[in-house]
Amino acid sequence: MSIEIVLVEPEIPQNTGNIARTCVATGIKLHLVEPLGFLITEKAVKRAGLDYWFDTDITIWKNIDEFMQKNAGKAMFYATTKADKTYASIEYPDNCMVLFGKETKGLPESMLEAHKERCIRIPMLYDTRSLNLSNSVAIITYEYLRQKNFDGMEEASSYTINL
Repeated sequence: MSIEIVLVEPEIPQNTGNIARTCVATGIKLHLVEPLGFLITEKAVKRAGLDYWFDTDITIWKNIDEFMQKNAGKAMFYATTKADKTYASIEYPDNCMVLFGKETKGLPESMLEAHKERCIRIPMLYDTRSLNLSNSVAIITYEYLRQKNFDGMEEASSYTINL
């Protein structure tokens, strides 16, 4: 039972590093679909992912066609600012994937049109263009985990802070 995050042609290494860290902290798989706007070995990706980068369960795909062909039949949702449904208004099935587009353009319009019933959005004020990609991934990831009662997640910190 898990969600998997798919970044289609991500452009900003710091976002991808932050998302990798979220994936490690939640035990979920990350997919990167090329072309990427950076090299995986770049210092910025490693710095943003800190010591978590090499612990990430990650698959890199050559292009969106390869990804879609190999993952045909899996439940997929498409994050976009143009959806009617919100990320919190749907019930996520076990073992689903959420696709996020590149920071400057989002997912291809043709993909959104072909899967309109599976498009989801995060509510924002009307004249706001979009949220940061790593924030969007975290919001939707934690909604999935909340719906699954945070199964397998640590409920309390193992240390105490005295205030």
